[in-house]
Amino acid sequence: MKEQQHSGNTALEKLKDTDLTISAPADDIRGRRVVDSHGEEIGHVSSLFVDETERKVRMLELRVGGLLGLGQQLVLLPVEAITSVGTDDVHVNQTRDRVVHSPAYDPTLVVATTLPCADSYYGYYGIVPYWGNGQGIGLR
Repeated sequence: MKEQQHSGNTALEKLKDTDLTISAPADDIRGRRVVDSHGEEIGHVSSLFVDETERKVRMLELRVGGLLGLGQQLVLLPVEAITSVGTDDVHVNQTRDRVVHSPAYDPTLVVATTLPCADSYYGYYGIVPYWGNGQGIGLR
């Protein structure tokens, strides 16, 4: 079997748009609070993007900013930024300011639920892309 080549142009889909589920329900971090490297709250995990071919979560969609839900924006963060996961929160190795000012992400501009050019997010955050290290949250 030929090994599949990956690049930043790998199509990612929102988990909710696939027939996949998280292998261990306790690993489903959607809705959890996201805390930065200084202990400051960034926002919440609103969705997960998956590489359906390898069946792994690759990106977190975070809802950040705003007050009482008003003025919030969506940003993306590679799953490799996670440093620890608690029952109510997800800790990441980035600062709140870095995440809030990440490259623009507008889900209305994402065609056919794919996310091209994931490498721009990895480069921005200074994280080795998943196609370089094989990490990710397992799915079934």
